[in-house]
Amino acid sequence: MAEIVGGYATSHVPAIGVAMDQGKTAEPYWQPLFAGYEASRKWMAELKPDVAIVVFNDHANAFSLEIIPTFALGCAAEYRPADEGWGARPVPLVKGHPDLAWHIAQSVILDEFDLTIVNEMEVDHGLTVPLSLAFGQPEAWPCPVIPLAVNVVQYPPPTGNRCFQLGRAIRRAVDSFEPGLRVAIFGTGGMSHQLQAERAGLINADFDRRFLDLLVNEPEAAAAIPHVEYLREAGSEGIELVMWLVMRGAMNARVREVHRHYHVPASNTAVGHLVLEND
Repeated sequence: MAEIVGGYATSHVPAIGVAMDQGKTAEPYWQPLFAGYEASRKWMAELKPDVAIVVFNDHANAFSLEIIPTFALGCAAEYRPADEGWGARPVPLVKGHPDLAWHIAQSVILDEFDLTIVNEMEVDHGLTVPLSLAFGQPEAWPCPVIPLAVNVVQYPPPTGNRCFQLGRAIRRAVDSFEPGLRVAIFGTGGMSHQLQAERAGLINADFDRRFLDLLVNEPEAAAAIPHVEYLREAGSEGIELVMWLVMRGAMNARVREVHRHYHVPASNTAVGHLVLEND
């Protein structure tokens, strides 16, 4: 049977990808941020997952405001990096895992979660930046990827609890897949940041650190955080943290925290990073 062998949570700031692509990771501004990913990159190299499920949000590249799926599961054989206005990132083509993706779609939909099934999708920095942080800059990504896009751009986004329960449904789906695959699941986005209006540049380190603690030790409490609290405490884009709850729901009730990193700022965002293993 397949099994989820690790959870990986990280911010997906686009400027992080630019710094990697332009060879700036050792510069004084960026070095402290990237130093916090060295241990987890070694962990990932030792983990050697067969598949990665990456929970991310599209930034109006695959989906416009004409069609806004709450949850969209990629079931294709491959995904091209998106041109976000300055050319596609110079990263490898993302190979999919249609067999497991279709199994997840069937299992989760029959488990009463309504997914949008996507057979063609370009993936932007929301997915490629976490892959770069986890795997470096290889000529090809070391494992296939199943993208799961969550709407956190247009209100109303799903609740944290809905995301947490979706993670549990994904866990049940993976557990019921007969081929013995080792699966890593990524939760991406956040942490606290706001990109517009009077509070542009907001960062709330106290909220971020509390969320990290809750995610590890009291995930149900993290899942109960309402939208208004994310908005008030973590800014308009802080709602992206609900995607970390999909990852946490797919893990055991008790987990072991392997690695934690928190850094401010990257661009105008607080960067958080967690690596979890099932206890």
